[in-house]
Formats: sequence, structure tokens, C-alpha cells
Amino acid sequence: MKKDTQLIHAGRAKQYTGNVVNPPLVRASTIVFDSFAELKHATVNRGNRVPFYGRRGTDTHFALQDAICELEGGAGCALYPCGAAAVSGALLAFLQSGDHLLMVDSAYEPTRALCDKVLAGLGITTTYYDPQIGAAIAGLIKPNTKVIFLESPGSLTFEMQDIPAITAVARQHSIVTILDNTWASPILCQPFELGVDVSVQSATKYIVGHSDVMLGTASANEKHWPQLREHSYLLGYCASADDAYTALRGLRTLSVRLKQHEKSALSVAHWLTQRPEVETVLHPALAQHPGHAIFQRDFSGSNGLFSFVLKQGSQRQIEAFIEGMTHFKMGFSWGGYESLITATMKLQNLRSATQWPHSGPLIRLHIGLEDVDDLIADLAAAFNRFDQAAITTPVK
Repeated sequence: MKKDTQLIHAGRAKQYTGNVVNPPLVRASTIVFDSFAELKHATVNRGNRVPFYGRRGTDTHFALQDAICELEGGAGCALYPCGAAAVSGALLAFLQSGDHLLMVDSAYEPTRALCDKVLAGLGITTTYYDPQIGAAIAGLIKPNTKVIFLESPGSLTFEMQDIPAITAVARQHSIVTILDNTWASPILCQPFELGVDVSVQSATKYIVGHSDVMLGTASANEKHWPQLREHSYLLGYCASADDAYTALRGLRTLSVRLKQHEKSALSVAHWLTQRPEVETVLHPALAQHPGHAIFQRDFSGSNGLFSFVLKQGSQRQIEAFIEGMTHFKMGFSWGGYESLITATMKLQNLRSATQWPHSGPLIRLHIGLEDVDDLIADLAAAFNRFDQAAITTPVK
């Protein structure tokens, strides 16, 4: 089936839906049994979609897990209360004291904080690496390297990683590879075809799509699924059945939403390339992006999230730019139907293995489902405020 068709049918096996269209919402903590034989069967098969205890999941959870596996190509999927929990759950499933982790330098900021503030305290060392290192990552591997973590594109600076080159090296050294696949959602990149062992997503973003649920997923290939499943369970990770149900609803419209996000974002990105204030637009679907060839090879499309770098700009100018928006709202996260904007003045503070090549402020946009002409008009007014603020504020 094509992806659009898969999105409609994934997770809708008759064992979950019965004679209705959507899998019903099943909330439970205790699962009760009519006989010792049933209890024993559930205990033996508790990792195989058999209700055993609420934290193991109900049919609502199983339906979502099946859908994610079908869409991404994994053998099993664990659910978490948010994307950051999915990242930590996946890392802690395959790391222990004394191990070494290779973490991409463009990682999502909470992932970096986890490495520096939590994993370090557990005796796990982290080396950050250039996202564009490719097969040369072999030179960073140590005898105790157990995991390589990737994020492509980076969710702030949008470097594209050569995923197949890195996973090939990892397999040669029996190292687990974990990819944060949130930007691509389950349908724009097929991580297991690229050699990834575990694919992590913040389902809070495009899967849910409406900015009202926190949810994470981690799917794994057949070799690594049992360890991911058991460690995540033992660490106490679980997700609400209500949130799983909402995510299933979001999946059904994911493709049509992404197509509109992509179309509008590309229109805005091309418009931004013509602005005299802009140094560069960081969108991997643009031909001038350094990772465009990798994007075309490994991804089937783009979405609404990208950044651009200004040639210069004071704090006051940036505040003038983003505080007077009509349609773009200031806020973290992305993937909902609304447009969002954030700004970062100093990117080098978030790097340790690479030198950020730009000195101007970075502005990240999530292009929502509003009319693109209204969004461009909103940005044009923002640039007017930015330029006006420069007249009264000397550039430092």
C-alpha cells in the first residue's frame, strides 16, 4: 500500500476495532482473568499484544503501536509520556555505567541536557560529533562505545546526516544506532531501511498534530525490540490510553496536513531567500542547502519546520520582529496546525564539537495551516519592525 492508504488502515485490525471504524478507547490499570490458565497465558505472552497489566497496554495502545510499526517498518513500538521520555527511555535501554555514547552535535537541546546532566552522573560518557561526519565517525569509536545517536535533520539548524553511512559503520562494530525521526514523522523517512536500529519520535508533534497531547514513541528492529520493550517497562514508562487514542486520530490526517505544511513552508522559504536581511535559509528541501542531495535520497518530502539566519540583529530588533506577530505565536514545540516562531541569539552555546558558522540571530518557524499569503504578510510586517528598530538601536 501507498503511505496515504496505510495511514487510513494502520492499527485498525479487527481485533482492535470489532465492527466500528476506530479502535475504542480502553482505559485500564488492573486486567482481571477468569481462570488461572488465562492468567498464565497473559503472563507468558505479556510482550505480545496480550492485555496483562495497564502499564503494558490495552488494545488502544496496541493499535497505535501496530500502526507506528507498520508505517516505520519496526518490529515493535514502545509508548512514552512525551518525546523526551522516548529519547531517555531508548538511551537507557542500551547504555549502562562505563559505556560511551556518540551524540550528534546538533541534537535537540533537551537531549543534550540529558547527556550532560543525567547520563554523566550515571557514569556514561558522551562525545559530541559533527552531524556531517558520515562514515568518518569510525574514528570516534572507542572500545566501550555502545550507542550512536542521530537526528536528521537537526530540529534547530537542519543539518542532514548521512544515515546509511553511519549505520553501516555502527553495524561493523556492533553499536546500536538510535535516530530521532520526529521531523520526518512516520512517513517521510523510513529509518529501518537506512540501517537504524531504534527510531524515536515525539508524537506530540505531527502525529497528534493539534498541540494538545504529550506523547513519545520508540520503535525497534527485531534484534533490539525485546531489550527496548523490557527496559522501558522496567523504568516505568507508559502513556495514557486517551493520548494513544488521540494520536491514532491524528495519524488519519497526517499525510494531508504534511502536504499543506510542506507547500506553505516552501513558499515562505523561497520568499525569505529574497529578503535583504536574511543571510541564509536552513531548509533541506531547498537546492542551495548543503544537505539537499542527502535529503532527496533519504526523504520523500518535507514539512513546516525550518529556520533562517539574519545577517545581523540586536536583541531589541529580534524582540521587535517576533513580539508583534499576528498569526505566528511565540511558543516551543511544533507540528500543530498553528504557526509558531522562536529566536536564538547565540547558537555556539549549543555546540561543543563544531563551530557554528554564522554570527547573526537564528529564527525558527513552524508554518501552520493558515493561508500562506497571510503568513508572508505577517513576516513582511515583522521585517519592517526589525528594520525600524535598527534605526533607533545601534548594532552591537
